[in-house]
Amino acid sequence: MGTITLINNETGKSYEFDLIDCTRGPKAINFSKLFETTGIFSYDPGYGSTAGCESTISYIDGKKGELLYKGIPIEDLVMHYSFSDICKFLISGDLPKNEQESLEFDLELRHRGFLHEKLKRMFDVFPDRAHPMATLSALVSVLSTLYVDYKDEGDTDDYQTMARRIIGKIPTMVAYCYRNSVGAPFIQPDISKSYIENFLYMLRGYPHSRLKHTIYGEQEISELEIKALNKILILHADHGQNASTTTVRNVASTGVHPYAAISSGISALWGPVHGGANEKVLRQLNEIGDVKNVDKFIARAKDKNDSFRLMGFGHRVYKNYDPRAKVLKTLKDELDQQGIKMDSYLSDIAQKVEEVALSDDYFKERGLYPNVDFYSGIILTALKIPTELFTPIFVMGRMPGWCAQLIEHNKNPHARITRPRQVYLGK
Repeated sequence: MGTITLINNETGKSYEFDLIDCTRGPKAINFSKLFETTGIFSYDPGYGSTAGCESTISYIDGKKGELLYKGIPIEDLVMHYSFSDICKFLISGDLPKNEQESLEFDLELRHRGFLHEKLKRMFDVFPDRAHPMATLSALVSVLSTLYVDYKDEGDTDDYQTMARRIIGKIPTMVAYCYRNSVGAPFIQPDISKSYIENFLYMLRGYPHSRLKHTIYGEQEISELEIKALNKILILHADHGQNASTTTVRNVASTGVHPYAAISSGISALWGPVHGGANEKVLRQLNEIGDVKNVDKFIARAKDKNDSFRLMGFGHRVYKNYDPRAKVLKTLKDELDQQGIKMDSYLSDIAQKVEEVALSDDYFKERGLYPNVDFYSGIILTALKIPTELFTPIFVMGRMPGWCAQLIEHNKNPHARITRPRQVYLGK
């Protein structure tokens, strides 16, 4: 640990601040006492140069295009583990040691998938065409009224129960949000099916009028679809202090119920420049309409006088190819080869957009590479996921990360209520 000296040219005074050695990445200046020491404070719109917490959960190297969960590259985790394994890893710090441990945790999540009867009746108050994200945020907030004990979590068991309960219930809630929005009857969870298969089953299943059990519609759920959705969710499980995660931590800093903090994160994720971006990508590909129109839209994206913005390219942190986008591009090709066909109309346009953009100096000089949203919508469409569920699927994926961040925040004895300052320019 070293120090850095700040000199005020107006007064001639100098001040020393400690440098923090991070285990990865650049050093950080400890400015926590900046105002108390100097009488001035820093101005950093969007907090692009400011760390608001210490964390051991995920790490991003934007220049190299790396993402790690607890020190392990995302590519390795996607290759060898299921999404429920990653949920366990993020909230407890341990990967399953064997198949039995993996199965036991997945079974626990399945058993926790049933919803409180009072929560199910809440769906009646939402309009049929309510966007699932609006419904989901409200329902997660309602969870805080049903599981009030979590307001005063005290030990590791409390944290784990809180996290496992909402991770278990969120697939059911997402499926019910969609079915409610289209007026379809709810399908109860089936604990004989894995965490991911169960979600697809609740999303697609139809009650049979003459049988006591439910059956699938015309298309059954394939192992290939289950593996693909596992990978997509793993890629979304955590991503440092992004807007929604920071929202969860900021709201949690007030001492509010953890499910209320998570509800606020869902609302933040809904934004079109955050979790809602994959919906925007799909709409934009439809707007481009044909491969022959790609050059025209690329030219518009480069025109500073045109408000058109190329969705799915560029990232606040990555100045290289988003590692999650690389995995998704490979997954798209694998699914296409193995029988789950992409929409050729959209896939061809996307491939052409990427090809033209990556060969253009304008994009290369600005570090504008495809991000996780660019291919995720195309793959989710191939998996028969409705467009309005793209962002709720993101919520499912990010839930273990939010829970891990909440646990980390609540266990920190030095955590303080978030209270940024402002540069006042008024009268």
